[in-house]
Amino acid sequence: MVRGRRRVTRSTAQKSPEPSVDPEHTSPPPNIDKPASRSQQDSCPACTSNQTAEWNAADKENWVRCDSCKTWYHWRCAGDGGDLERIDKWFCEDCLAKDPSRTVTLKAPARKSSRKRTQQDYANLHAGVGSDPNRWLRMLEGKPIQADNFRRMKGSEVNHEWLENDENAMREPIVIESPEGLGMKMPGKDFDVEDVVKLVGEDTPVEVMDVASQSTSPGWTLGRWGEYFNTEPETRDKIRNVISLEISGTKLGDMVLPPKLVRELDWVEKFWPNTRKGKGHAYPKVQLYCLMGVAQAWTDWHIDFAGSSVYYHILRGAKVFYFVKPTPINLAAYEKWSGTDMQSHTWLGDMVDEVIKIELTAGNTMIIPTGWIHAVYTPVDTLVFGGNFLHSYNVITQLRVREIEIATQVPKKFRFPMFSKLCWYAGERYLRDLKGKEEFSPRLLESIEALAAFLVSEVRIMERGSEQAKKEAKDQVPGDRIKDPPAMARELRWRVRLMSGYSSDEEGGQRRAASAELSSSGPAMKRKRSGSNSVEESRERFRNFKPRLWARITCNPTESDRKVLRMQRPMGEDAFDGDWMDRTEDGSGGGEQVEVRRRRDVIIKVRKVDGGFERQRIERTVEEWLWNGGDSKLMNGASTLDKMDVDSQESKL
Repeated sequence: MVRGRRRVTRSTAQKSPEPSVDPEHTSPPPNIDKPASRSQQDSCPACTSNQTAEWNAADKENWVRCDSCKTWYHWRCAGDGGDLERIDKWFCEDCLAKDPSRTVTLKAPARKSSRKRTQQDYANLHAGVGSDPNRWLRMLEGKPIQADNFRRMKGSEVNHEWLENDENAMREPIVIESPEGLGMKMPGKDFDVEDVVKLVGEDTPVEVMDVASQSTSPGWTLGRWGEYFNTEPETRDKIRNVISLEISGTKLGDMVLPPKLVRELDWVEKFWPNTRKGKGHAYPKVQLYCLMGVAQAWTDWHIDFAGSSVYYHILRGAKVFYFVKPTPINLAAYEKWSGTDMQSHTWLGDMVDEVIKIELTAGNTMIIPTGWIHAVYTPVDTLVFGGNFLHSYNVITQLRVREIEIATQVPKKFRFPMFSKLCWYAGERYLRDLKGKEEFSPRLLESIEALAAFLVSEVRIMERGSEQAKKEAKDQVPGDRIKDPPAMARELRWRVRLMSGYSSDEEGGQRRAASAELSSSGPAMKRKRSGSNSVEESRERFRNFKPRLWARITCNPTESDRKVLRMQRPMGEDAFDGDWMDRTEDGSGGGEQVEVRRRRDVIIKVRKVDGGFERQRIERTVEEWLWNGGDSKLMNGASTLDKMDVDSQESKL
């Protein structure tokens, strides 16, 4: 609620004007016994009638109201010649005489800062933004900053083995001090900004950031940027930064290759069809960026679009990173801070649990995982190559960051391009893998489950959203791979939830108890075959699905046999490609002597159906092929070939 003001000033431009009110306040209601507004009072009691007429006709005249009797006076008549703007409470002479306890009071003076003033940037001031590029650093003065304890790794250690065996892999930033072993390609150490201009083209438009305002400056080309970058620091009119020059498809792009692990994880590399990438095709071009910043450049707190991870190689110069871990509380604080006036005067570090600082120099490479909030300072002129990538090891956080972007109304041009379409491609591939009985780690299953939930939410928009929302959601479905989006999304969710151990496909489905999934020794417990219905009845069912039970299940005794044949031994990893997978043990292939041991299990199930019976026969054959008298070290250690032969048929008896 706005407080009513007891003293009002007025500048008049016509006779007997209505006194204006400070826009932040309102005057109290008129007093019936005493005049409360200039419309009820034609003259100033402290001056003659001639003066009143003369001063009311003037272009400007200040009026003041007594805080007791509510009577209006010309300030030049009733005042003492002081500054009216400094008056807090004012009383006329009559009211002061009636009550000597009343006094005229002044406002407290504005606090003056002893901080050194900087030269004003009137262009930025006109736009309503700050003008001092160093204000970001001054904002963090005296703030608690933690030294980093991020892992330093060799390039050869950054591989899938690390990813699968290290719980913190792709959860915290890592630093690779030397690029050897990363499987990465970069220009030579003598490469500079002039070379960037030559290879990409001096007429290429480039987005240049004004560090003081943290906004882009229009009208820049790469040639103009090269001239600016090569000027002496003291002659630069502003501190500027380039952080969004994507170089795919250029001569410079041919000289840059992301680290091998990044290429293996990148959704664009893995899931986007190769026939729909390259020149003439629209696809997410976020893998190759050239970043160029001058000394004292600052990039304020941000999360890379869609929570994408980043690889970041410093070719020349140095960088200082400030990190905030993407915990739920920290992300909520960032969402509250981002896109508001708080950005210009509030240090995000005061709203989170801790800020971590790390310094990088030329030759260092850093991988920043999903969702890490960070700000970047450039101590010297610097040239960096890097890129963004989505991956399957933290989809939950990627989707959370996307929600923040939507909530804070980040323009679509600053979001991950074609994000939803890429998710559809990823979901379609994982559905095929799940159908093919591929095995996934719990961490991957958790991410695939989150991906499936997102795709189902997109389907709901297609089914129940507004016409515009339906159209946008449908346009993101890749028709070359997905013909029935609702069926595909829901089947993916069903399969991943089934593999994860859920007892229901509903949203609130609970996972099976650990005791039912794990035996006392650790591995997944195998169900014991039986001739009764106990196997079927003991299974956790989906809430809205009741399978028909089998009337009888028969498990035939295991059959075993052994043969000695002659067959060419498969050599190398490519040996299973071709016709070897379909070979039989007829021994007609020639070659070395091999012992074939075979085990055969048969299960027969019978139940009633409308008009008759249904019989299902499942046969499982396991063969071991052993060359050289039992030497099973074939195909890099693989000696057992499992063959599942399922013959499902309906017989009317």
